[in-house]
Amino acid sequence: MKTSADTKVKESVQVDPSNILKTGMGFWAAKTLLTAVKMELFTQMAGQRLSGAEIRHRLGLHERSLYDFLDALVAMGFLQKTGNMETAIYSNSPDTELFLDKCKLTYVGGILEMANNRLYPFWNFLEEGLKTGTPQNEIRTGRSSLFDEIYTDKNKTREFVNAMGGAQAGNFKSFVMQFDFSGYRTLCDVGGAGGQLCAQVAMNHPHVKCISYDLAPVSPIALENMSKMGMADKVEIRSGDFFNDPFPEADVITMGNILHDWGLKDKKRLISKAYDALPKGGSLVIIENIIDNERRENSFGLLMSLNMLIETAEGFDFTMADFDAWTREAGFSETYIMSLTGAASAAVAIK
Repeated sequence: MKTSADTKVKESVQVDPSNILKTGMGFWAAKTLLTAVKMELFTQMAGQRLSGAEIRHRLGLHERSLYDFLDALVAMGFLQKTGNMETAIYSNSPDTELFLDKCKLTYVGGILEMANNRLYPFWNFLEEGLKTGTPQNEIRTGRSSLFDEIYTDKNKTREFVNAMGGAQAGNFKSFVMQFDFSGYRTLCDVGGAGGQLCAQVAMNHPHVKCISYDLAPVSPIALENMSKMGMADKVEIRSGDFFNDPFPEADVITMGNILHDWGLKDKKRLISKAYDALPKGGSLVIIENIIDNERRENSFGLLMSLNMLIETAEGFDFTMADFDAWTREAGFSETYIMSLTGAASAAVAIK
């Protein structure tokens, strides 16, 4: 039986549709930022303060929505300004100045470029993917798979490799500063892409010998990156196929956004190969958007898993409980999780 107290509680709860509307129309904000990145707005403005007219001239924009576009970026925190409309002077916010200037090694916009050029239209077919369980990327129109298409084109390989490395840069730095490397002498980053994780380890823990291990088409890009970072003599770039070749032996084996690309059978296969390559006491480290065990909080990790539906045949993201079960099945004796930046974590298994 309902009491007057129940009625008062219900009356005090404000039902608000704003989250529904904000999320449902979230593509407005996303496309505004992605368009700014594509036009290299933040690169053009790096270290400068520009008027709306100057920005309009540099980017070739029409006057109609100029200030709506720029002020929306201000409201979302990506630009700063003094003044208003014709008197406004714009500059990058601290995060866009550091992370969205293409001339800086800290640039993370590569993954946003890929999101704009590839992922944005593919997500229009999410419903079909949910009903069929099949990828909705290039494969949908009869083209090659994601990885086949990327690794047969040098420019696409570079774009993809640097996009992945840039997206993980903050996580790599956070991991390198938190993880205890004192008892380890060697590290192999399996699927090491552009070598950024190994470079961070070598810079901060010079006693650790690092190998960045990936497919042959990736090696020239990794070598370029190591040269730019002054790490060419500190990080070994080694080519191989992590499914068909044995992993290089090392005290620590890392994988950044690798496991989520594959189905359960292949996930377990990669974990077992890591176990075989590690000594007793060695560590396997998986850097991904690990989903919380109750699957209630890490919305980015869950959305990333939906992105794996769009992009891959069997890939999916996973919880720490999943990782613990798979690694113990392979023979690992202990696991723990380390929070990194944003929604990302490092899941660690010890042999």
